Amino acid sequence: MRPAHIALAALVAALWGVNFVVIEIGLDHFPPLLFSALRFLAAALPAVFLVGRPKVAWKWIVGVGLALGVAKFGLLFTGMSLGAPAGLSSLILQVQAVFTALFAFLALGERPDRIKVLGMGVALAGIGLAALDEGASGSLTGFALVIAAAVCWGVSNVLTRKAAPPDPLNFMVWVSTVPVLPLLALSLLIEGPQRDLDALRALDWTGVGVIAYVAWVTTVFGFGVWGWLLRRHPASSVAPFSLLVPVFGMSSAALVLGEPVSPLRWGAAALLVAGVALTSLQRRAVEKPGAKVLVPTSHGGATTT
Repeated sequence: MRPAHIALAALVAALWGVNFVVIEIGLDHFPPLLFSALRFLAAALPAVFLVGRPKVAWKWIVGVGLALGVAKFGLLFTGMSLGAPAGLSSLILQVQAVFTALFAFLALGERPDRIKVLGMGVALAGIGLAALDEGASGSLTGFALVIAAAVCWGVSNVLTRKAAPPDPLNFMVWVSTVPVLPLLALSLLIEGPQRDLDALRALDWTGVGVIAYVAWVTTVFGFGVWGWLLRRHPASSVAPFSLLVPVFGMSSAALVLGEPVSPLRWGAAALLVAGVALTSLQRRAVEKPGAKVLVPTSHGGATTT
């Protein structure tokens, strides 16, 4: 990869990592389900009028939209609103690679080799260590919802692989149209119309900036650049940069939000990153330039939020 392309990959990972801090700030302005709905609304409009018609069947767009947009992000935002720290959430979501490999085996018959099985075990050990650390002082409910979000992300990754979208940005923009109405309905049902109305009435420039960041910077720009890089380089060259996401996430959460990073959390981070690398990168290491690659629905990751 050229130095400029390496810088772009690192920039996207940084933007995706900082996104968890932005989400934390946004949750001070919006109920979690409403916040998620606004994020996808802003990501879809006006981009849906600029990217052209969908290039895959609607069943895949709807399936990924529900699994990724409604389930994964709804659970993630709710989990963080219930106390799951931003930095820890950026780390825990990486276990999606384990669930992706598991669901790919169950649904696609992709049998994991010994290295992938070892990676799954290492990553799950990291989850256990993180749960031990979070259980000492944090919200286990929020922690559990973030893990559930990673499970849903794994489902959406398998659906995306089945869809095989030729244009990742086009696919992501159309996927963003699906969750808006279901999330708004859930927000009205669970969070209540009065709470939603109060949040919208209190909308300020910080709230607008937060929505713009999570929609346009991390989704439209982030996925656009990531897909552009994957079209020019083998996945084995690009994908490792996604492992920088929790590094930027935990660092920015510590610097901006003052979140403490305990020795247990550092240990969990080391195990999770190593496990995810063994689970998801070993297969890509044998891919050759020019081979057809797919962009996982992210980032996250590739991961994004």
